[in-house]
Amino acid sequence: MKTAIVTGASSGIGKETARLLDQKGYTVYDFSRSGENDGQIHHISVDVVDEASLQRALLQVIEETGRLDLLVCNAGFGISGPVEFTELTEAKEQFDVNFFGAFRCVKASLVYLRETKGRVVFVSSVAAVFSIPFQSFYSASKAAVNSLASSLANELQPIGVRVSCVMPGDVRTGFTNSRRKGTNGADVYETMHRAVEKMEEDEQKGLSPTTVACVILKAVSAKRPTLFYVVGVKYRLFVFLGRILPFSLQNRLVGKLYR
Repeated sequence: MKTAIVTGASSGIGKETARLLDQKGYTVYDFSRSGENDGQIHHISVDVVDEASLQRALLQVIEETGRLDLLVCNAGFGISGPVEFTELTEAKEQFDVNFFGAFRCVKASLVYLRETKGRVVFVSSVAAVFSIPFQSFYSASKAAVNSLASSLANELQPIGVRVSCVMPGDVRTGFTNSRRKGTNGADVYETMHRAVEKMEEDEQKGLSPTTVACVILKAVSAKRPTLFYVVGVKYRLFVFLGRILPFSLQNRLVGKLYR
C-alpha cells in the first residue's frame, strides 16, 4: 500500500486531499499543528517551521509503513497589508511557513521518495502569477514555491521523482478567516480596505476545496503529470491571457480589480 503525507491536512484543501487519497487506497498522514485522526487518516502534530518535529514525524511514518510515495506540500497561511507598514518579522514568517516550510518537507522526504520513485505536489496559487496588491508577501511566497517546483522538477526527473504544482484561484476555506490582516497605513492607502474586502468576497464565492483536491489527485495519478495545474476555467483563462499580454498591462489590470 502506498503512503502519502499531506501537510496542513486538518482543514480545507489539505483535508479534502487527504480524504481523496485515503479513498484511493493510500495510507495517509496529516502533518499539521492542529487536528486529529480522521477515519483512516493519521494525524501527527508537526509545525513545518520546526525541523526537529518534522524529522520525528517522518521517522514515525517510515517505522509504521516502511515507505513514502507522495508528499503534498499544502501548509500555509496569508498576511495582508501595505508593504510599507508590514513588519519584517511578519514578512519572514510568511516565507518561513509557505516557502521554507515546503522546502524543509521536500528536503527531509527525498531520501525516501527516491526509493519509491514517488511524487511531490506543491499547492501554490494563481497569486504566484498575478501579484495581488496588499498581499505582496503571500504572492511572493507562492511565486517562490513555483520557482522551487520548476527547478526541482528538472533535478529529480533523471531519478524518477515527479514534481507538480497546483495553482488554485479563490477557494472557500477557513484560510480567509485565518488571514492576518494588517491595519496600519489605512489612512495613507485609502484603497487597502476595499482591496482586502474584495479579495475576501471573491474567496467566499470561490472554488470548493474538493475541486482543488480533485486536481491534486489528477496530478498524483497522471502517468506523465505536467508541472503546473491551474484550477478553474476562469483562472486558466487568466493565466493564458497573462502569457500573451504585456506584463505592464497585466499588472495594471490586476490593480484595477482591487480598487
